[in-house]
Amino acid sequence: MDYKVDLRDIKFQLFEWLPTAKLIEAEKFADWDLENIEMVLDEALKIAQEQLAPCNEIGDRVGAKWADGEVTLPEGFHAAYQTVTEGGWIALLADPEYGGMGLPEVLGTSVNEFFSGSNVSFSLTLMLTRGVGHMIAGFGTDEQKQLYVEKVLSGEWAGTMCLTEAQAGSDVGASKTKAVKKDDGSYQITGEKIFITAGQHDLTDNIIHLVLARTPDAPVGTKGLSLFIIPKVKVNPDGSLGESNDVYCNNIEEKMGIHGSPTCTLVFGQNDNCEGYLLGEEGQGMKLMFHMMNAARIEVGLQGAAAAGATHQQALAYAHERLQSRSWKEMRNPEAPQVPIVEHPDVRRMLLTSKAYTEAMRALLLQTSYYLDMAHLSEGEDAEKYQSYVELLTPICKAWCSEWAVQVCHMCLQVYGGYGYTSEYPAEQYMRDSVIACIYEGTNGIQALDFVARKLPMNGGKPIREILGAAEKTFNTAKSDPELMEPAWMLAAALKQIETISKELTKRPDAIQMVLLNAPPLLDMVGTVIGAHLLLDQAMLAKTKLTAILEEQGVGTDDKKAYKTFLQGHEEAAFYHNKVQTAIHFAYRALPTVAAKGAAIRSGERSPFFAIM
Repeated sequence: MDYKVDLRDIKFQLFEWLPTAKLIEAEKFADWDLENIEMVLDEALKIAQEQLAPCNEIGDRVGAKWADGEVTLPEGFHAAYQTVTEGGWIALLADPEYGGMGLPEVLGTSVNEFFSGSNVSFSLTLMLTRGVGHMIAGFGTDEQKQLYVEKVLSGEWAGTMCLTEAQAGSDVGASKTKAVKKDDGSYQITGEKIFITAGQHDLTDNIIHLVLARTPDAPVGTKGLSLFIIPKVKVNPDGSLGESNDVYCNNIEEKMGIHGSPTCTLVFGQNDNCEGYLLGEEGQGMKLMFHMMNAARIEVGLQGAAAAGATHQQALAYAHERLQSRSWKEMRNPEAPQVPIVEHPDVRRMLLTSKAYTEAMRALLLQTSYYLDMAHLSEGEDAEKYQSYVELLTPICKAWCSEWAVQVCHMCLQVYGGYGYTSEYPAEQYMRDSVIACIYEGTNGIQALDFVARKLPMNGGKPIREILGAAEKTFNTAKSDPELMEPAWMLAAALKQIETISKELTKRPDAIQMVLLNAPPLLDMVGTVIGAHLLLDQAMLAKTKLTAILEEQGVGTDDKKAYKTFLQGHEEAAFYHNKVQTAIHFAYRALPTVAAKGAAIRSGERSPFFAIM
């Protein structure tokens, strides 16, 4: 399968809209410049297109296979993994001390879009391995760092996170996996974890599991959980591999999508010979795991955005090639020739809507990654400010992006008509693969509850006020532009809706019920407003760039036909023109939903509480 992505938009967002150039002036990135970063980006795309994409389809059709506790991955995955590890791509963001490239988060986000969009099943192993390496580097002892970090971040060993149990899904605190301390300081582990992504495979000789378990006499709930390093194969003090660590995969799930990624049931200590090594302190497991979980939640949102972007690009290419029906301008002429379906108004609407949501998702994810970079580079109150932005936006990145990714994939599937429902084209796989992003790493319902219960009131509500304040600044600037004035006022109205709803909800006698009932639409409202704000901000920049081109070329916009002809022959001008049209379209199509959701919430409707189910 070919992999298509809008590289021009990614480079616009990275190098024109975001202050990436200023970011890499920091001492931390002293070894990098924009030219080298762009080369890294281009090389990552090449790997995605030449190595990852070709084995995506077979990964879906053949899938991972389980037999007698062992898991075999599809043809092509091993060669792709070798390419990725030899290039040091897992350690893209890691400190050079551990063999990493030490690049900014914003670049990692774009590279991960390529890898995820070309083969999400494959990229999941990379995501988890990278996360385990960063966790041990951040919280491990010197001995643990020496034993594990470099081998994990190099990809010589893989990694997983193991939270879920049959009775402990979203309620992680119900975990029953046991950890009993031994005389040598290690822990004997017994228990079973389910839904473990890449819990077993044949890409590496060892897999390092990060496992939540409960020590004897630990308090109930999440406060009683500790985090343990549990290798599949025990590691000797000199770093060599020893005997099996009594970790057994007794099943992999048959799933709707991501067939190339094994979703495993892991049994720890069925022969009472599983050793775990405490990461951090006892009782701090959930606190530590949130570091990995939050990073993973942003990446899961990125998985959705990547699927949406790839599906849109494939559908756009198909729409240019597929001849069907007469032009709408000649509907009454039976002799008129068939035209590419991209000329049909409904197809154009679906394509521009999918483009708009994709670019809004990308903007949100890159903006959040930039805040994370700034949190790492700053100190004191500035560091706290940027970190609070990241924490606030994390559930939006995860839930809003993954939810709308499914909708975008559905829209793009429609572009193909009946062919979209067949395996001849990639839309159906992208749609199936995208659904899981709404579920794992905390369902979108859980993300919404986290958003309204924890993130909105965080620091007295200061982060959300400042984020929405940035949207208000966008309105104040855009409202003076004749072309963007109406979308700007629509943004202002949506902002007012959120403000009003927030105030009204807290004053209701049934506030708790209403918040619990309406957390997902509230998150969607905020995500939509932020998406509109970011696209309008980009549109204003694009208009400035477009105006400069038009002045240089001596081209006016009064003659619509001549202007259109110019755009068709000038790629850069067409790009900036489309950025403006995309922002306008998103405002008209998405922002009215904020008022509709607000009206539903304001009504106080509580039928789900009264229905007999």
